[in-house]
Amino acid sequence: MWSRFSNPAKFEGLARVAAPVAMGVFAVCAAYGLVAGLFFAPAEQYQGESARIMYVHVPAAWMAMAAYSFIALMSLVAFVWRHSLADMAARSAATPGAVFTALALFTGAVWGKPTWGAFWVWDARLTSMLLLLFVYFGYMAVWQAVPEQARAARFARILALVGFINIPIIKFSVEWWNSLHQPASIIRADGPTIDPSMLWPLLAMITAYTALFTWLVFLGMRADLARQRAEKRVARKASRPVAAVTQA
Repeated sequence: MWSRFSNPAKFEGLARVAAPVAMGVFAVCAAYGLVAGLFFAPAEQYQGESARIMYVHVPAAWMAMAAYSFIALMSLVAFVWRHSLADMAARSAATPGAVFTALALFTGAVWGKPTWGAFWVWDARLTSMLLLLFVYFGYMAVWQAVPEQARAARFARILALVGFINIPIIKFSVEWWNSLHQPASIIRADGPTIDPSMLWPLLAMITAYTALFTWLVFLGMRADLARQRAEKRVARKASRPVAAVTQA
């Protein structure tokens, strides 16, 4: 499965079809989720209207962890199977993942002020989410700081896999430590505890964020492939005069 789209030409064919589909899913789901969540879903029983920010915050937090999990998975694929596009996929996911993480932290602070009385508390989940943002920054910095691409890829893979330790900490921090965050209310053994009138808009927004992330990764990978093709053309043109002089 991993080798099927290791050929850039095959990947380009997939991206040309999948990217517009992802963007369409994002547009439809975001339109429904925002309208239904902000205007038609009932106010939360205890937090009132302020809880409507969850339609932006919860999907952002979900994608912050999902995007990093994707980076770690692609780094593992690059290590084990030497997939030619795995590092490119991981690198393309880093910026969207960092933006989702920052959005989750910002909206969480806005939500926390009326709920907890403060924009920030050193809660286990908040702290581990902030650490995730720093890991994203570190991952992106490795690609920029190391000039040799092979070495940069190797260091980035190691950082991605080590940083993945933080993902289960974020997920289970509510159960492991005293936390101001409520326990899981969607993915539960006994089913979701959210009323369907609030659950469906929330699921629509999670789907919308996932589709947006997919589109951004495809966009980033296609841009990287285009840059590589341009660099190869420049290198070939630069080598031609040298070859001519050598033959003369």
